[in-house]
Amino acid sequence: MAGGVSSPRIPAARTAEALAARQRKTDAAVQRIKDTLERLAKTRTPITMAAVARQADVSRTFLYEHADAKALVGEAMSRAAGRRIQDRRDEQAATEASWRERALNAEDALKATNAEILAQRQQIGELLGQIKDLQTQWTEEDIVRITTDNGTLKRRVRELAAENKSLIGKLAAARDNVRFADKQIADLETQILDHHHS
Repeated sequence: MAGGVSSPRIPAARTAEALAARQRKTDAAVQRIKDTLERLAKTRTPITMAAVARQADVSRTFLYEHADAKALVGEAMSRAAGRRIQDRRDEQAATEASWRERALNAEDALKATNAEILAQRQQIGELLGQIKDLQTQWTEEDIVRITTDNGTLKRRVRELAAENKSLIGKLAAARDNVRFADKQIADLETQILDHHHS
């Protein structure tokens, strides 16, 4: 009778052991998936079902059918997408800051150039006035010197005018780039909001 009682317990024990072994195998697979996702996130490697399955040494079927595994991969993909959007937003913000600085520098240079042009024109006017009001005490050497200075100042004004024109072009380009960067950042913010809502 003792044999009759013990015999049914042997299959039950084997079944329990098999289930436990299967659970240990599943737990190990889930842990490998976690480790793989963490490694992919740290290296900013794109997270896909194929990549996770290959690196975690599990089947794609396991990833799709095991609830915990599927949830882990889905959450990791969502976080990665959010990071990519944030990275693009940070990059655009840095670009915008750079263009804003260039625009400010161009504006300062433009103001300085305009001020110098006005000063040079004023000096030219004074020299022309001196030439017109030449008295007998002015020597031929003085006249030549003033005329030469006047010619030099005129050349400098032409150079400054050309530089001024170039700075105006650079300032316009910088402002266009700032507007473009603003639009891209606004688009990224919209993507982030849509991502959070989804």
